[in-house]
Amino acid sequence: MGGHVPVTTPRVAAIVGPYTSGKTSLLESLLTVSGTLHRRGKVTEGTSFGDAGPEARSRQMTVEITVAPTRFMDEDWIFLDCPGSVEFQQQTYDALMVADVAIVVCEPDPARAVMLTPLLKFLDSRRIPHLIFINKVDRDGTNISIRACLEALQLVSDRPLLLREVPIREGSQIVGYVDLVSERAYRYRPGEASDLIRLPDSVQEREVEARQEMLEHLADFDDKLLEDLLSDVTPAREEVYDDLARDLKADLLVPVFFGAADKDEGVRRLWKALRHEGPDHMAAMARLGLTGTAPQATVFRTLHGQHTGSLYLCRLWSGSLKDGQVVSSADGRVGKVSGLYSMQGQEPHKEAAAGPGAVVALGRLDAARTGMLIGDTREDHGWPDPLPPLFALAVRPTRQGDDVKLTSALTRLCEEDASLSVSHDPETGEISLWGQGDIHLAVALSRLTRVYHIEVETGPPQVPYRETLRKGTKVQGRFKRQSGGHGQFGDVWLEISPLKRGEGFRFSESISGGVIPRSYIPAVEAGVVDWAKRGLLGFPVVDFAVDLYDGSYHVVDSSEAAFKTAAGIGMRAGAAECEPQLLEPVLMVEVSVPTEATSRAQRALSSRRGQILGFAPRDGWTGWDVVQAYVPQAEMHDLIVDIRSISMGVGTFSWRFDHMQDLVGKPAEQVISSRQKVLETA
Repeated sequence: MGGHVPVTTPRVAAIVGPYTSGKTSLLESLLTVSGTLHRRGKVTEGTSFGDAGPEARSRQMTVEITVAPTRFMDEDWIFLDCPGSVEFQQQTYDALMVADVAIVVCEPDPARAVMLTPLLKFLDSRRIPHLIFINKVDRDGTNISIRACLEALQLVSDRPLLLREVPIREGSQIVGYVDLVSERAYRYRPGEASDLIRLPDSVQEREVEARQEMLEHLADFDDKLLEDLLSDVTPAREEVYDDLARDLKADLLVPVFFGAADKDEGVRRLWKALRHEGPDHMAAMARLGLTGTAPQATVFRTLHGQHTGSLYLCRLWSGSLKDGQVVSSADGRVGKVSGLYSMQGQEPHKEAAAGPGAVVALGRLDAARTGMLIGDTREDHGWPDPLPPLFALAVRPTRQGDDVKLTSALTRLCEEDASLSVSHDPETGEISLWGQGDIHLAVALSRLTRVYHIEVETGPPQVPYRETLRKGTKVQGRFKRQSGGHGQFGDVWLEISPLKRGEGFRFSESISGGVIPRSYIPAVEAGVVDWAKRGLLGFPVVDFAVDLYDGSYHVVDSSEAAFKTAAGIGMRAGAAECEPQLLEPVLMVEVSVPTEATSRAQRALSSRRGQILGFAPRDGWTGWDVVQAYVPQAEMHDLIVDIRSISMGVGTFSWRFDHMQDLVGKPAEQVISSRQKVLETA
């Protein structure tokens, strides 16, 4: 093919695509065809090379990157089988950043093409070369239209799609293909290489049409080819193959193949395209702006193992790495590699050294972190920001004394996956684990138990309700206690006033005539502040002012503690006259969904007491809308589950705190009742 020059350094291909598209089955087939696996496994039976971890096995889905090295026709390849669920998308994006090429796997259903939108947007925005493999074309009883799939996929791709082969059919079944460059026809043989056959008459017209479309796409980026086509000159195959390799490397277009990974159908053709047209690590280096021959590597995965300790998966770009070598990063951190490993699935294998292009795991490099560029002085090298948090669970250890262990273990989980994060509410002491969805957190908590031996109880995080005062009043707070010796005496008169929403708390004093020594005034303010931490309804009080305008003291019995207590007594008495009002936090939410799901997204928000503000097309995303709404925080807990269920799993949202609003009626009564029960048992 086009005078292929063997590549001497390993190439890395990331296998990506929506959940259920068959990525892990494709990996199994690629490894079987290359001879790495002598017997292919099955995901459903828990025997596949990929999805080997306990969490993946139990759910029959990819939840972490699998590293699969192999050789095909004397060239080294490393496949990164990536999670398909959007809940584990952070790992997929991290793997794509270090890949030379991506294989995007999808099902042959035009209606599901929209599921590829976020993935293709990421690939196109980062100019990562990629091709598409339409899998499962052997579905029984389904008249699959490759052309309809291509048209649907083109709607969600910013790059032109280039069909590389057309199907040969018998009835409704696809039984082979015609390669559009070589114009050779092949018939599938499940589990074996396809048979070369005569080009069937039934497909000749379609082959000519599709080949012309392919050449016209290539001519958009090759003036000589354009001249040949205008002059009715048939281009040499070698020139076409060279164009394909050059355009894929530059991410100018996206080749499209099809097959059935479960039967190895179309997989050898895919292998040959990868080998002849897939770029090497030098192209990825250029894309990332890396130059030079000194050792440079990018950390794309952090693993904290139960028995292996910490491992940092890296793609080595230039130079070499050896066990015991001292390495550094842009922030000046220096570490010593204590263990250099290649990875076979989830298993590390000791190596003495590694060279350019390799994927290795570095042991005990404690200063490393995912996204770090080792051996380079740049602070910013374009690593993607972590995905924003969408779903949270409050976590607390079931065993006493595990609090410190829990904090440490959660920190390590977040180091492994940047789309996990932890928040701590100093007001309630509650610890919340944030992630991308319920499955994402379930897997993280399963790992918490398995690796760190910490059992936790979970529940929705507490909503930070507040209370405020609707009216003002004047009230006396008097504290007097006599129990032999010095007594306690404090007497204050307070004027309590409501403030506008968002103005917080204001304390002032208008004492005249020295009725209270000035040294006691800070204690009065402290008493008010202490009371405000838990008002009459059980929540922090906001947006009110207190003026200390009168009082009295005793020369012997008065003290700061007495005046602080008097202030609290006055506030409790006065607040009851001020019509305390419960407030709930309201978030500004922007939901992003395919246009056909927009009305369903609006209904989902409205059902959660959301106030719809409007919707508009999503900038740069054809066929997508963004719906804006105000939604009470209390209604947000599992919103992402609803949004994904109405949008084939691809909808998402962003949020930020916007304002506090009154909560009245039965909802307020329920909140106050629940709060009182919590306080009674605290």
